[in-house]
Amino acid sequence: MNVLPTNVPDVVLLEPKIFGDERGFFVETFHDAKLRALGFNWHFVQDNHSRSAHGVLRGLHYQVERPQGKLVYVVRGEIFDVAVDIRRNSPTFGQWTGMTLDDRTLRQVYIPPGFAHGFCVLSEFADVVYKCSDFYSPMHERTILWNDPKLAIDWPIIAPRLSAKDLQGLPFDAAEI
Repeated sequence: MNVLPTNVPDVVLLEPKIFGDERGFFVETFHDAKLRALGFNWHFVQDNHSRSAHGVLRGLHYQVERPQGKLVYVVRGEIFDVAVDIRRNSPTFGQWTGMTLDDRTLRQVYIPPGFAHGFCVLSEFADVVYKCSDFYSPMHERTILWNDPKLAIDWPIIAPRLSAKDLQGLPFDAAEI
């Protein structure tokens, strides 16, 4: 597995080895011992799977008091995935990183606790799977406005399809962090 840096050092992109032939492929999506050998000591307690249609944007979500680290990858389709550093004492506070994840490269992104996360769907549909380091806690979930001018995220879509919750996201400066 190759580890690729991003412009926010604590967010890492993982590139797995894909073993394929005319019959299909095999890929190891998670191997605790191999990741520990690379210096990663992650612990996950919950797996999630979401399916979204083209143009859907989910996020920017995070949890207060119970922050979640996430290991995200796409099993079908293509997304643009974004992580925003919301750790006040971090040298990259308020900075974001984004990358395309798809079912061809099967790259994964690790987003540590203390980041807001979101993605938009670039393909007809996308199935996104992610491991979480803490359980989902609705009472602790918060949303930052996806198009906050202060963050200036360069989303590859102009008019996304948003949930009612995501339409109510707060500007970065007003968000409970």
